[in-house]
Amino acid sequence: MTRLVHKELENGIATITLDSPPNRNALSVRLLGDLEDRLNWALADPEVRVIVLTGTGPVFCSGADLKEQRIEPSTGAHDAPVTASFPEILALIWESPKPVVCRLNGTARAGGLGLVAACDFAIAPLTASFAFTEVRLGVVPAMISVPVLRRMNQRAAAEYFMTGEVFDAETAVATGLLSRAVPAEELDATVDRYTEMLVKGGPEALAITKRLVRDIPSVSFDEGLRQMATLSAQRFTSEEGQEGIAAFMEKRPPKWTA
Repeated sequence: MTRLVHKELENGIATITLDSPPNRNALSVRLLGDLEDRLNWALADPEVRVIVLTGTGPVFCSGADLKEQRIEPSTGAHDAPVTASFPEILALIWESPKPVVCRLNGTARAGGLGLVAACDFAIAPLTASFAFTEVRLGVVPAMISVPVLRRMNQRAAAEYFMTGEVFDAETAVATGLLSRAVPAEELDATVDRYTEMLVKGGPEALAITKRLVRDIPSVSFDEGLRQMATLSAQRFTSEEGQEGIAAFMEKRPPKWTA
């Protein structure tokens, strides 16, 4: 059976590509299974330093595959719901110790925006559009609210969650959903710039910094300073920290970039 998600590894960068354009890369059971498999591969492979999540066709991801969400009125029969592995996938991306860059090849809707929000960085073409369409179908943006509400400001989330209105890439940047929106012809160069910078960071340092960005805002100021003083001392004396300092002093690349 043809895979709906492909993988590629080059120069420490794993590219994971949603490839189901006939249904606009909808989150079908098959696609979710393939995506979970590809993410686990990238997380387990020591050669992978950075993960790029992207898609084929004009749409990055249209959300849940609605064909798999219908219940037959006559029988009440329902296939395995598309949500079966979606929480696990969002958690894999959110908690990944390796940086994850979302390269949006185009538009995203509903559940697709959960994938966008779970990634550490999200870069889209200016032509892309976005919408939380759930309420217009009589459902809610339930699981995706967990990562999205950690990215978007609350006023914007209330507006777009509740109205279902389509908004553009510049608005997505302004509200915190995207990192950057660029002309389509600059998309690959911008993604490459991010990945090239990320692979220069120490793997342990990147993983810890990702947790720091996520967790420290919820800690009191005094407690944050206490925790960070301890962490700073640990990192300066760590093997990776000492290698980084030595490489800087000796004007050479650190070992993790070799």
